[in-house]
Amino acid sequence: MPPKSDLTAIYRSPTYSPLQHASNDTAILDATVAHFVEAGWAVRRLGEDDVVRRKAPGAQVYLNMCQGPLASESLLALEGAGAQIFNRPSSVLSCHRHRLIGLLAQAGIPAPRTEVISTADQSALERSAGLRGDRLWVKRGDVHAERPEDVVLVERSSLGSAVAAFRSRGVGRVAIQEHVDGVVYKFYGLGDGSFFEAFRADTRQPVEPAVNRWRLERLALQAASALQLDIFGGDFVVGNDGDPMMIDLNDWPSFAPVRASAAHAIATMVLNLVSQGMTA
Repeated sequence: MPPKSDLTAIYRSPTYSPLQHASNDTAILDATVAHFVEAGWAVRRLGEDDVVRRKAPGAQVYLNMCQGPLASESLLALEGAGAQIFNRPSSVLSCHRHRLIGLLAQAGIPAPRTEVISTADQSALERSAGLRGDRLWVKRGDVHAERPEDVVLVERSSLGSAVAAFRSRGVGRVAIQEHVDGVVYKFYGLGDGSFFEAFRADTRQPVEPAVNRWRLERLALQAASALQLDIFGGDFVVGNDGDPMMIDLNDWPSFAPVRASAAHAIATMVLNLVSQGMTA
């Protein structure tokens, strides 16, 4: 049995951290781990590929940034055995877009209308006929993004060629989503409610008084709870009617604009929950 002060940190594969996210994703986990090192914990660092190739070693606590399906599936046995994993691999898999869309709907989270289709079935495009607007988002249907082309805004007339481009890159399914005009707000949070930050995506300015920040926070926590996410982030769009719609929910984002405070909050939450023998 590993000592109580034993921690395994599993870093996200660069495959799932396009462009600047690679360094930012590493930085938030490094910053979180530093708090455990300072507290005297023994730390083991692994990469996502490590847990795919071999069974993850035993530990009291796991900090899990894996995002790919193979790594997450390889960790499910640990979760089933009662390991304390932040985030749970089952929650990470629930964030994959083809599952996320339905889970948000079941939880009553307002979101743009979306159809998830197979890229191999051109007739499935007909299901998008009920979506409103001249422009539509086409998003990779599993993990959130491996490259910038995994999330594109296209004219409806170009929808077929856009889906074909995904198919040519080996992407098996896509989410076709209505475009909602409005201001996009990014958010970062923790499942126990101890940390929440939101700001405009374009300017990084605080949420305007005209926008109900409390509602953004409540909806974000409601969505995270539905997926049993401990560490999360995402995006809302707020249209002219003032109502927020969730357009993304991510497992363990980079927290780049608020990294230092987020790392401290994550470590504090995990330590508190571990002392209680439970997760958020």
